[in-house]
Amino acid sequence: MYAIVEIAGQQFKVSKDSKVFVHRLPQAEGEQISFDKVLLVDADGKITLGAPAIKGASVEAKILQHLKGDKVIVFKKKRRKGYKKKNGHRQSLTQIVIEGITAGK
Repeated sequence: MYAIVEIAGQQFKVSKDSKVFVHRLPQAEGEQISFDKVLLVDADGKITLGAPAIKGASVEAKILQHLKGDKVIVFKKKRRKGYKKKNGHRQSLTQIVIEGITAGK
């Protein structure tokens, strides 16, 4: 059984006991969280598609940790103009583990 769920503006394909890195969530570590924007549920070959979300469906998860992602270097240059800019960025992430998927009607 798997589901496609929207979490913090991004869509993820999740199944039970899978670990997912999402954009930073405001809840504390160890807290239970539920996501209601379930777009698709596949229960043993029976696919339920929402328009846009499935009513009554939810995905329960637990927050494992808050962390920062790998550093991404942003380098801009215009040739023969003497223009160079170097900038770095580390995205704030939250790791969650999916504990259950509830299919709606």
